[in-house]
Amino acid sequence: MVFAYDTEESLQAAVELVNAAEPPVTLVTVAELEAFFDRNGYTGRHDRTRAELEQVLALQPRLRELLVADRDSAARLVNEMLADAGAVPQLVRHPPVDWHIHAVPADAPLATRILVETAMAMIDVIREDELSRLAVCADSDCEGLVLDLSRNRSRRYCSTTCSNRNAQAAHRARRTGQAATV
Repeated sequence: MVFAYDTEESLQAAVELVNAAEPPVTLVTVAELEAFFDRNGYTGRHDRTRAELEQVLALQPRLRELLVADRDSAARLVNEMLADAGAVPQLVRHPPVDWHIHAVPADAPLATRILVETAMAMIDVIREDELSRLAVCADSDCEGLVLDLSRNRSRRYCSTTCSNRNAQAAHRARRTGQAATV
């Protein structure tokens, strides 16, 4: 594990949320927001309304800016996000996880909690100077983000789809090159 559990979980959720704006768009209904909420271990207030979905989707550009920023810019953005939300970090414990940090109350709007949890996770990334673990997908036709938590830092693609597409293209290029030399 590179980071604490809650840091990794928040980073993965933020990357998923940002990538949901890339084709094929995957977060457009309240039901899809419900699945995102459950899949990413969020707790606390969840209104399950179209307005909440719109507030969450409105975070995508701001989170993308944070996740691809250089270290100094990321630190500035984190500070702005935490100040705007009036964040007060506290240790909390609730099933299924042990002690971890929340910085806004459980009844804060979901969009606020997502923004603050991402900012809190980025504190660890910045402090450890690990921003290289976040990148834009290596597929030239994709703008998705990649969170590389692998030990050897080998992840280059945002999804299996992008990885497979590039592997197939490389295979075709090798076959074409071999056929030309025969």
